Amino acid sequence: MEKNQEEEQLRRLELLGQEILKIARNELYLKMRYLDVALSSLRFQMDGEIGSIGTDGQMLYFHPGWLGGTYRTDRRGVNRAYLHVVLHCLFGHLFLKGKRNEVFWDLACNIAVESVIDSLSHPCVRKASSWLRKETYRQLKQKTDVLSAQKIYHCLTAWGLSETGRQKMEEEFATDSHLYWPKPDEQRRQPNETQNNWQQISEQMELDLDTFAQEEDETSGDLMDELRIANKKRYDYREFLRKFSVWKEEIGVDDDSFDYTFYTYGLSMYGNMPLIEPQETKEVKKIEEFVIVVDTSMSCSGELVRKFLEETYDVLSENESFFRKVHIRILQCDEKVREDVRITKRKDWKEYMEHLKFYGGGGTDFRPSFAYIDSLIEKGEFTNLRGVIYFTDGYGTYPSQMPAYDTAFVFIDDGRRDIRTPAWAIRLILDEAIFTESEEA
Repeated sequence: MEKNQEEEQLRRLELLGQEILKIARNELYLKMRYLDVALSSLRFQMDGEIGSIGTDGQMLYFHPGWLGGTYRTDRRGVNRAYLHVVLHCLFGHLFLKGKRNEVFWDLACNIAVESVIDSLSHPCVRKASSWLRKETYRQLKQKTDVLSAQKIYHCLTAWGLSETGRQKMEEEFATDSHLYWPKPDEQRRQPNETQNNWQQISEQMELDLDTFAQEEDETSGDLMDELRIANKKRYDYREFLRKFSVWKEEIGVDDDSFDYTFYTYGLSMYGNMPLIEPQETKEVKKIEEFVIVVDTSMSCSGELVRKFLEETYDVLSENESFFRKVHIRILQCDEKVREDVRITKRKDWKEYMEHLKFYGGGGTDFRPSFAYIDSLIEKGEFTNLRGVIYFTDGYGTYPSQMPAYDTAFVFIDDGRRDIRTPAWAIRLILDEAIFTESEEA
């Protein structure tokens, strides 16, 4: 009997919590119609272990005691918490930690989200800001116009905060639990459908917000700017490198084209005589030939170049990205080509990274590297060159004519927006913090 009563009480608590969250969702929707899809994308589930409220990108978990107490004290607290969680998803915070320090990344994400909520003028989420909150925003805006999590993280790690100072900021900005945020290792092993779903919602919402923001007299605060930054910076480096892959036959069973029905039918009818044998080769898409050029001029950080090469190697080492035979060239170039290293197998790249030295330090001129690559093609050293990845700060002299292969210029985002590339070039902006190794808090 007691067990049944306990189960009934838990069921009532869950239903009550869901009802509170539905009220919060409706209040937010009435003031911010552009959030309709985002607000409805999380299913509610009670969780006694989470402490407050949180998400994994699919469920919105809530502690019944925290939710009920917050609602009784000030229902705006529930509205803000609901919006806080949804904005984490829209900005991709759950999926972009990478190699960043977890403690500072969590704090940066919370500050980014709270800054957007504090910029809104809607009574359902409006509250007075503390001195610490105002001072934090003031100092951050001296460094960057838009308070994105990536920029805030960079500032926090550069400030050299004391343990006490960091804890005070955590207490000020923490609203939800990040317990169920996906781990970076899990994201590397398999594609994340949840992340793709939220990215689509975020991109569509950016389009919708252009219309709704005008109708609502620009009451969306900093949300539009934050969405533009989030959608611009969000990328999949692994997917980007697939642009340089080619289809080619490799020895191995092609499971996609093999019909197991005829195979098993033959075995059942004629003993050990299958009616169809599996193909001995299959078509796969992998890296075969491409060139990496690193800018070793005085304006480029050698440490960032090293981390870029390490990240590229990590990406290509996953999921058997290499063919058994590859031809990759790594060039170092400033105003001249300083080094040319040929990579034909994983061992070559590993040895190259172990003994990596940088040559250059002059000005930046992109033309010599392209002329050198063209000469390699003329000599027959490349038979199917897919393209060139050029890691640089972007300031230099570009070729006047489009090369015969795809070219991607990869930049580190330093807050500057005046870097221009030729119309034929692929442009990819990376976040410096992506290459920052984790450190203990």
